[in-house]
Amino acid sequence: MKHGKKYAEAAKLVDRATLYEPNEAIALVKKTAVAKFDETIEVHIRTGCDGRHAEQQIRGAVVLPNGTGKTVKVLVFAKGDKVNEAEAAGADYVGGDELIPKIQNDGWLDFDVVVATPDMMGVVGRLGKVLGPKGLMPNPKAGTVTMDVAKAIADIKAGKIEYRLDKTNIVHVPVGKASFTEEALQENFNALMDAIVKAKPSALKGQYLRSITLTSTMGPGVKVSVAKF
Repeated sequence: MKHGKKYAEAAKLVDRATLYEPNEAIALVKKTAVAKFDETIEVHIRTGCDGRHAEQQIRGAVVLPNGTGKTVKVLVFAKGDKVNEAEAAGADYVGGDELIPKIQNDGWLDFDVVVATPDMMGVVGRLGKVLGPKGLMPNPKAGTVTMDVAKAIADIKAGKIEYRLDKTNIVHVPVGKASFTEEALQENFNALMDAIVKAKPSALKGQYLRSITLTSTMGPGVKVSVAKF
């Protein structure tokens, strides 16, 4: 993959052989985010888990203290009183059965997170083939299948993010924007790492966290020392 001049200049600032302390890595990632837009800062955590085994799966959610810097659109599947509750809490879209053809047939996906009350999961289940591959399927572990839709919406809008293993046993999560202060990014990073460390599967033998890399959307990866985790 060929990179541009800006990337090449930024990459010179990073020593690929060094494992940086989190605060040094954050400073470096901010410095190397030189795109014309406000780049997203992401963390990529390679684990020693084997996600093919259910007991070694990692999945959950954490509210980043300083948010993600992104405006998140929330779709809620609810009925009865819960419709009003969701609307009052600031859901962008609320509905039920009538949304199925819109999503299934018209390809409507103008939302970032889907929340559902447990009694609506039968309806939402029909969208599994569409929402599943996009990581949008509501899940009790992530707090997106709940009767407390107001709290779920408030958390999501405040900067709640989901983390889960991908097929290669890596977790990819945004922790903010390049425009954030180093302190804000550090607080978000710490909150994420606390959650990931707590989520360690008890069935896992061997090393849990193999490597941590911080990167901006267009910038080079910066390796973080896993020693303290």
